[in-house]
Amino acid sequence: MQLAALIRSLEMGGEAIRASVAGLSDDEARRPPAEGKWPVVSILSHLADEERDDFRRRVRATLQDPSAPWPSIDPEGWARERNYAGRSLALVLADFLRERAASIAWLRSLSDADWERTHQHPTIGPLRAGDLLAAWAAHDFLHLRQIANTRVALVQTAAEPFSTKYATA
Repeated sequence: MQLAALIRSLEMGGEAIRASVAGLSDDEARRPPAEGKWPVVSILSHLADEERDDFRRRVRATLQDPSAPWPSIDPEGWARERNYAGRSLALVLADFLRERAASIAWLRSLSDADWERTHQHPTIGPLRAGDLLAAWAAHDFLHLRQIANTRVALVQTAAEPFSTKYATA
């Protein structure tokens, strides 16, 4: 595993997320791109919570004691309970970037971590600490795709009655 490359990916993911929401108003960030889809502010809230309450905690737990139960997570429940859609874009972005900086500092502080330590996930099966780190690095880019699709939907709405079909032709 190339730890430095994965840490750089987390750094670049954070920067790409910051850039992907630049210029959005709170109104635009709270507008879902379609029925049942998360608006940008909810995606960012999810990323901040996953940073703090999922990936970092679970990687740490796996490295320390892979046989111990993981802390529970409920991303869909958090969206409702924590009022993701009603949050301020600037505050949520700052929260995510603060948590990402803490994660990167923590990852850089690790020396001689055993990335092969394995937690038995109840539905996925065996997950090594290295698997979790790889998933963490990929997670940003999966949500960047969501943000990009939302930005396209915002452009389409702003362009009405004109069409964006030439962009996809």
